[in-house]
Amino acid sequence: MADSAAKTPDDSQEPDAEVIALAGRLFDAARTGDSALLAAYLDAGAPADLANDRGDTLVMLAAYHGHADTVRALIERGADPDRANDRGQTPLAGAVFKGEPAVVDALLAGAADPLAGTPSALDTARMFGKEDLVARFEKR
Repeated sequence: MADSAAKTPDDSQEPDAEVIALAGRLFDAARTGDSALLAAYLDAGAPADLANDRGDTLVMLAAYHGHADTVRALIERGADPDRANDRGQTPLAGAVFKGEPAVVDALLAGAADPLAGTPSALDTARMFGKEDLVARFEKR
């Protein structure tokens, strides 16, 4: 996943090199599951829903790479568990696709919606024959 630039609230302003470097550190921390580093930056004011140039948020990166504790830490600090990337994928659908049950549990505990996104987590579970998840998502 490319992280060459972070999306900023005001895309008319180009982020400076320092901001880009910080965003890169945050994306790397999400990918590697460095919950402590992410928590410190988010507690200091970094945006919980920071997204890379493809719309992948910190939660998406942590979920996709199997870091349930990091997913929980991000959601506790205000990250949106349902925010889809530029392709319509949500963190929950990514966790289903990657076969990450602890991440699925963390996202559901954080109020992720199995019907959000395209394809949704429910659709992804159906697509890959994960009947236990289909049943779980249909109960919600």
